[in-house]
Amino acid sequence: MKRSSLTEFEIEEEGLKLRICRSDENKSNVPQTAVPYPAPMPAYVQQPTEAALAPATVEKQASEEEKGIVVIKSPMVGTFYRAPSPESPVFVKEGDTVNKDTTVCIIEAMKVMNEIPAELEGDIKQALVENGDSVEYGQPLFKVKQP
Repeated sequence: MKRSSLTEFEIEEEGLKLRICRSDENKSNVPQTAVPYPAPMPAYVQQPTEAALAPATVEKQASEEEKGIVVIKSPMVGTFYRAPSPESPVFVKEGDTVNKDTTVCIIEAMKVMNEIPAELEGDIKQALVENGDSVEYGQPLFKVKQP
């Protein structure tokens, strides 16, 4: 600090705060303590939906109707895009057959465009998210009918 004529230096990283001060003849040395960050609060508390409160018989009927249907879920939080650019056609549409390597969409996370593969084989039955929507980790994106 003497070589660079710094009198004070402060850094905060991952809950640790470090402050270094070079003593001055005119200043008194008062020790400072690090202040811990408060615990993060959840962004929201999810309330139970009507479907979650419905009787088990309704769930059985729905599962029988969708037998052989598998859901492709979002592997991350981000913005959902059905096509590589606004002028391009969508990656997949209802009725398209996909395999494990077929790109079904892009999810933008922190300015990075991540291509999402189907990771299964079957026919796209329904897109569950609109172009440009924000998606959460584990959110259903597509319904796929497997052979």
